[in-house]
Amino acid sequence: MNITVYLGANAGNDPKLQEAVEALGKWIGKNGHDLIYGGSKCGLMGAIAESVLQNGGKVTGVEPQFFVDSELQHDGLTELIVTKDMTDRKTKMIELGDAFIAFPGGTGTLEEIAEVMSKVSLKHLDAPCILYNLNGYYDGLKALLSHMIEMGLSTKERQEGIYFADTLDEIERILAEK
Repeated sequence: MNITVYLGANAGNDPKLQEAVEALGKWIGKNGHDLIYGGSKCGLMGAIAESVLQNGGKVTGVEPQFFVDSELQHDGLTELIVTKDMTDRKTKMIELGDAFIAFPGGTGTLEEIAEVMSKVSLKHLDAPCILYNLNGYYDGLKALLSHMIEMGLSTKERQEGIYFADTLDEIERILAEK
């Protein structure tokens, strides 16, 4: 299974992020899955790529040309796909993925997973969309999605396929069901 993971090029200031991203990468690699991610060598992005590679997995990075020009790409990947821009990067990462996970990240992570959430809700993408709610990171987004339903602006049916997982075990369970 190709698992697209969205996450930041920053490491963050909580050491639990590093531990959790390495555990996710180890799980992906050890279970014969392939990682699709943004292609950077920096921060959490670099950490997950290294973890998958060290645990026998394949890693495909999708990096826009302007990041390659700044030499931010990870040079040890199984494959690096260079795109024209961020729009093409998002399209390619969705095209390659069989499942999608948003690890805690910044505005770029939020933008990328929002597009996946939209495609899932419109039934234009039949794949699990998982928000890794590590230490309650996505509680606010979870509350917002519930509020959308309460306000009649969305429905439970529209949000089918969007999951919040607090642990790696929950992620494993969701993916095993797919």
